[in-house]
Amino acid sequence: MIPQYSSALLISDLHLTPSMPLTAQRFFDFCEKDAPKVEAVFILGDLFEYWVGDDIAAPSPFQREVRRALANLSTKVKTFYMHGNRDFLVGPDFLKKTGMTLLKDPSCIEIAGKQYILSHGDALCTADVGYQVFRSWVRKPWLQKLFLCLPVAWRLAIARHLRSNSHMQNQMVSHTPTAEYSIKTNVTLGACASLMREHSQSRLIHGHTHLTNHHREHLDEQAWQRWVLSDWDLDHPESFLPKANTLYIDGLGPRFIDLIKPQQLSPI
Repeated sequence: MIPQYSSALLISDLHLTPSMPLTAQRFFDFCEKDAPKVEAVFILGDLFEYWVGDDIAAPSPFQREVRRALANLSTKVKTFYMHGNRDFLVGPDFLKKTGMTLLKDPSCIEIAGKQYILSHGDALCTADVGYQVFRSWVRKPWLQKLFLCLPVAWRLAIARHLRSNSHMQNQMVSHTPTAEYSIKTNVTLGACASLMREHSQSRLIHGHTHLTNHHREHLDEQAWQRWVLSDWDLDHPESFLPKANTLYIDGLGPRFIDLIKPQQLSPI
């Protein structure tokens, strides 16, 4: 059965980590002040910078603080969680302790009488063939089980190595971005059209690409709308302006809310 709500807030790509305290504090404020004003909250992946197992969260003061904020939020509104490309190892123990409900990627939901397909978005970046091969492997249950059996220090080292390589690549292309790189890191029309056709829908919401926008798209005779969620970063003003958006949906339709200079939400 498709979940149905009269209002909702959707977020993704916060990349929470102790090294980004301003971003984390805005998330805690969001859970306490903004999110309780709607019926449901959807977190569409990459809430964390990386996640190498639920057993890591227990001894971490930062993860305990995040867990408390989510658990408190879940007592007030229905809270959904979808795995991203950085936190796909968030498991049943963490979900149980936070009270969140896991959503498969993709999922169909209904808000204010309209249906939407929700996805993290990385599976739609089909132009990046290498990443899709990598994704298909790391999502295999047997490989995840094997990884989670490794010592904690090994898992952390692997995650930090992968993040370091990704950061270096992003730094290199940020100075000389190419059309090929832009295509590889964005969703493709073909993948979006296929997803919409498979689910007989015309509204898609996703994160991952950090390219916040509302698109009206078509391929051949097929047309759909696509909303891209913002990533959050309040800790690196030397690189770009602070950013933290949410997509707010109620009877008036979807609209982006700037959480740096928030607009007033209408309580339910």
